[in-house]
Amino acid sequence: MCGIVGYTGRGQAAPRLLAGLSRLAYRGYDSAGLALCGEEGLFTLRAEGKLEALCNRVGDPNTLPQSVGIAHTRWATHGAPTEQNAHPHTAFAGDVAVVHNGIIENHRALRAELECRGICFSSDTDTEVVPHLLSLALAAHRDPLAAILEVTRRLEGAYALAILFRAYPHQIWAVRRQSPLAVAVGEDGCYLASDMPALAGLCSSVMFPAEGDIVCLTPTGLSLFDREGAPVTRPSLPVPATAQEVEKGEWSTFMEKELCEAPLGVARTTDALLRKDLPSLRLGAVRELCFLGCGSAWHVGVLGKYLFEEHLGLPVQVEPASEMRYRRVPLSAHALGVAISQSGETADTLAAARKLKELGLPLLGIVNVDGSALTRESDALLPTLAGPELAVATTKAYCAQVAALLVLLAKTAQAKGEEALAKEVRAALSTLPREMEETLALAPEIQAHATELAAATHAFYLGRGTDYAAVMEGALKLKEISYIHAQAYPAGELKHGTISLVEEGTPVVACLTQPRLTGKTLSGVEEVRSRGARPLLLVTGETEVSPQTGKVLRLPSSSPLTAPLLGALAMARLALDTCLTRGTDPDRPRNLAKSVTVE
Repeated sequence: MCGIVGYTGRGQAAPRLLAGLSRLAYRGYDSAGLALCGEEGLFTLRAEGKLEALCNRVGDPNTLPQSVGIAHTRWATHGAPTEQNAHPHTAFAGDVAVVHNGIIENHRALRAELECRGICFSSDTDTEVVPHLLSLALAAHRDPLAAILEVTRRLEGAYALAILFRAYPHQIWAVRRQSPLAVAVGEDGCYLASDMPALAGLCSSVMFPAEGDIVCLTPTGLSLFDREGAPVTRPSLPVPATAQEVEKGEWSTFMEKELCEAPLGVARTTDALLRKDLPSLRLGAVRELCFLGCGSAWHVGVLGKYLFEEHLGLPVQVEPASEMRYRRVPLSAHALGVAISQSGETADTLAAARKLKELGLPLLGIVNVDGSALTRESDALLPTLAGPELAVATTKAYCAQVAALLVLLAKTAQAKGEEALAKEVRAALSTLPREMEETLALAPEIQAHATELAAATHAFYLGRGTDYAAVMEGALKLKEISYIHAQAYPAGELKHGTISLVEEGTPVVACLTQPRLTGKTLSGVEEVRSRGARPLLLVTGETEVSPQTGKVLRLPSSSPLTAPLLGALAMARLALDTCLTRGTDPDRPRNLAKSVTVE
């Protein structure tokens, strides 16, 4: 969740650090800070609130001569989002500065131990134990690597750490455990970051340290050591994102830009994945599936459950990865695990994926970030080619994940001799990008509905079958960025208790893209309309709906296989316009982070 940037080289660190933080701001944060190191010593600047507050504290970054530094945007976990809890944190002796992404789970015991030694703490964070421990270890060993090895062996939890030692003013040390970290050599020095966009335009290739690796960055190069301190080498990967791909360009928000990029992301994903072979998974022998994901990725799994059970008769388990990692999952030896993640670094998804691997099951990863942890954990990959996604509320990555799932359906059908189904899925995918473009062209009509929805305090979303999976995503989008409470229900379930909340004027969004279920869903809509609700019906093609039932948003004609994605896309646009009408920020909604790398 937190953003980390580091630089050591021949140029000035402060301008590069602030630029890097600005490219990580999409991850969500509530304070920011930086530490600079030079021959004259080590000092930090921190500020509560947005990055602009830190920039104001820094002033003109070009007046700061230091060529070594680390910087951080914090998403509060331990301690309120205040300046005293902002990173970097420094040691009691002022000789070590640390920024941290993750959670130190045994920080209370370590804090109590340090307090018994007379060390005073200045923050409420779990992170502050780290610089204090490093300072003590450095005094004992007189060697940064030895100090880091001693301290990290005592830390429990997940972390990516970037460290400055006053006694080694040209070096940055870093270490990772279950948290993302990338390092790179550029033309003017070495960089590190918690996510790829911070490195866009600065280097042509990037290296991802392995679990437990320790890295030393200098102005001329970098060295890697494993968790035992032995020198190691790791492969480098090309940096896929250009600077333009992580900038808004002509758009006012990243979310609107990424909605409009979704058809291209689906087309690229579909074209690439239909040509990809997955021989290691032996899809013809798969007898059940287990989908893992969090948030929108979980909703993709729910959609997959309906599709695979309905069309192939394969039993499917799906639930949030945060739950699955802690429960016994009864799966046969012929099951296939499918982990879905935009970032490939989501902590709960990674933990649940590892649990499936411990059961001896093959793992397929559907992931949008090349080189991420999930790509390394998976036995096979269906990479989504949505491109960098910066808005916290996923849009184009979600659409590309659905496309990848449909490709998996086609490949599994073909492997099982279901050629007609495989052909039907491929045909539906071939027209999907055009249908998505036509859906996005409905923006003026959607805006009119958003103006009415913006005045609500809560809303209900209804659907049946795959449409239920779609409205789960639609309701989440509305909650995430407009702060209107929204709840998705199977259309027949609302009357089993929750209809008591429906009153005069309550907005109800119903998705009706499955012809065989339209009549049943409309019955549920009539029940809420008769109690004063204001229904908005998303229908495809020529579906007939009485104008008395509610307002209608008519989506393009589409295969029932792909139509729910059009509904989800329209609901994402509805949420965006509602958010903008209410004056909230769609790209950086409060309390949320783009990549949830802590439990």
